[in-house]
Amino acid sequence: MADESLLHVARIPAGEFVMGADDGEEDERPLHLAYIDDCAIGIYPVTNVEYAQFVRETGHPSPSVRVLPLMVSGPLESDFRAVAAAYLWNNGTPPAGRDHHPVTLVGFEDAVAYCAWLASKSGQPVRLPTEAEWERAARGGLESKRYPWGDTLDAACAHFLPDPSVKAERGTAPVGSYPANGFALHDMAGNVWEWVSDWYSPNYYERAQYINPQGPETGLMRILRGGAWVNADGRYLRCAHRHKVPPDSYSYSIGFRIAYSLK
Repeated sequence: MADESLLHVARIPAGEFVMGADDGEEDERPLHLAYIDDCAIGIYPVTNVEYAQFVRETGHPSPSVRVLPLMVSGPLESDFRAVAAAYLWNNGTPPAGRDHHPVTLVGFEDAVAYCAWLASKSGQPVRLPTEAEWERAARGGLESKRYPWGDTLDAACAHFLPDPSVKAERGTAPVGSYPANGFALHDMAGNVWEWVSDWYSPNYYERAQYINPQGPETGLMRILRGGAWVNADGRYLRCAHRHKVPPDSYSYSIGFRIAYSLK
């Protein structure tokens, strides 16, 4: 019997939106229209307590510091390990006091495996959102605004790092700690970066299909969206920002949320 208890999702109605930003980075241009069919998107990023059920039932490795990702070069290793220590799991158990924080230290393949498990468990075709689905969802029905709530960066609306000097005392926040956007979604800006399903191409927007764009067929880099608690620069939290990373990336600031198509 299907178990939908982990499907905390909101319906994103089918519709057209303007994707990209003409005042953003070069890979966010040109502005173009995209039409997205009805879909469901996680109200929150996947939490530690949800991911723990996946780990228990499948034996999938717990979030940890394993082979260092390419984005962590030699000089960065000690800082990476020091900050990551607070997010390490112990024998399949999430860090104390972080059950309802977003799961972190998960790579793209970990996120895909979680979605496959939840699809089997729930009977819904759970997957990662596409980049276009994610951006439509993040905008919450607001057209051409920088952030899910408007054009002005606001520390009352998202969990980021207004003061870089306090990074050591900062960290992820419980999901839902900040107001939802117009589609009832939380943490679409800040808290953790989120994996999407697309490969990255800097000029994909020049040739993107109009209906349900899926991204390039192949690539060398993957895409994260949304910004995170480690970011002091508000540009990273913008709805249109595309953060390219090597496919082996993982971090204490990277998580994901689920999606699936509605028929």
